[in-house]
Amino acid sequence: MGVFSKINFRIIFHLMGLLFMVNGGFMLLSALVSLLYNDGVFTEMVYASLVAIVAGGVIMLVTRKHRKEIQKKEGYIVVTFGWIFMALVGTLPYVFTGAIPSFTNAFFETMSGFTTTGASILNDIEIIPKGVLFWRSITHWIGGMGIIVLAIAILPLLGIGGMQLFAAEAPGPGGDKLHPRITDTAKRLWLIYVGYTLAETLLLWIAGMSFFDAINHSLSTLSTGGFSTKNASVAYWNSQPIIQYIIMIFMFLAGTNFVLSYFAFKGKFQKILKDEEFKLYASFIVGLTMVAAFFIYFFANHDTAAIQDPMVWGSLEYAFRHGLFQVLTVITTTGFVSADFTTWTPFLTIFFFGLMFLGGSAGSTAGGIKVVRHLIMIKNGILEFKRTLHPNAILPVRYNNKAVQQPIVFNVLAFFILYMLSFIVGVLVFSALGLDFETSLGGAASSLGNVGPALGDLGPVENYSGLPSKAKWWSSFLMLIGRLELFTVLILFTPFFWRNR
Repeated sequence: MGVFSKINFRIIFHLMGLLFMVNGGFMLLSALVSLLYNDGVFTEMVYASLVAIVAGGVIMLVTRKHRKEIQKKEGYIVVTFGWIFMALVGTLPYVFTGAIPSFTNAFFETMSGFTTTGASILNDIEIIPKGVLFWRSITHWIGGMGIIVLAIAILPLLGIGGMQLFAAEAPGPGGDKLHPRITDTAKRLWLIYVGYTLAETLLLWIAGMSFFDAINHSLSTLSTGGFSTKNASVAYWNSQPIIQYIIMIFMFLAGTNFVLSYFAFKGKFQKILKDEEFKLYASFIVGLTMVAAFFIYFFANHDTAAIQDPMVWGSLEYAFRHGLFQVLTVITTTGFVSADFTTWTPFLTIFFFGLMFLGGSAGSTAGGIKVVRHLIMIKNGILEFKRTLHPNAILPVRYNNKAVQQPIVFNVLAFFILYMLSFIVGVLVFSALGLDFETSLGGAASSLGNVGPALGDLGPVENYSGLPSKAKWWSSFLMLIGRLELFTVLILFTPFFWRNR
């Protein structure tokens, strides 16, 4: 009892109530979309939103007398359970409308949405009511920047500081801030996020998408999520390359540290050009696209590909566009599909599987290991050779011309080891649940990295509907720990977290 008495549960539940109400507010917005398009589920969407808002309001009312302070332990609990309960409440539109009557499937789709994984159990997306499809895309958009960061922007109204929450939400090494006050940082990030979303929506609309398709794909792109309104995903617009190029531009931006976008708007381009992570991120995309395009152009099996591009099939432009698109969609963990990379060549299948472990930049909405961690591990690995020759030399890892503190290097190495162990355990559990070797590998890598498309039965033109129920719950767990970068969730399973000191 002593350990629990130290935890400020009232503030935890108060914030849960706030998140419920935020969820309900976005459900109400989705209900308005349902009304606008007269899709027949407006009433059900309103009921879902009211349940979320009322439940949140009651929780906040009951816990209104709380200590207005939050420590690290409470931060980790709020973030982890915030995501879980948001996903639980987020199932209401699916269940109430009957779009996904199974609770397991509804929870999987919602967790996939909030974690921006983009894995779906829907076999025919195009028959789903538009209000529900909009809610599906909104879960991406909320999760993209982080529901906790959203709460941080609102916390000043409650008289609560949010630094501990921000630290739990973004535990990676890329800790740049735009402003000394964490709430101002959150607001600036959201302003950039909203601005990019509106800009992409407008450009896609002008390029030929319907407004509904444009806003939904923008919500999915900026969150690096991948939910589409079409069964064929972005391959639906293979005959309109301009649409795919617009999406590629914003996938690149979404996978870039949002702090750099802020610097760009302030005209501080030198800071962007000197940023080592950005240079490596851009170099990865250029180099890997050249490799992918080369193999697509010269070796891809065009006759058996599941998704073809009738306008330019087999041309150099086709090879470049789909090579770049697939590299971007996998590295940024967006998961849109323009072609089935598993049918091109065995080399490209393994190539894109490997890219699932790369990830975008720290401070972006992308999942995965993140480029900055790879950079620090590479630099530390090179220094180990030098330390072998010069054991007494002091050789710190340097990032952006600054020495990286040793605890950060240890954290990066520990994260990588824990990530790979989680992947191995993920594969083993999937195989124990009846999945074949290729599907187990792809499912674990994709779920943990929040990518979406995988291998085998979970390939780019397949979905997750055929998974056993237990495998869907396991996949949901991998999505959660991957999105919250492992430590935030897994630390709750350690005995020392709950000790009274």
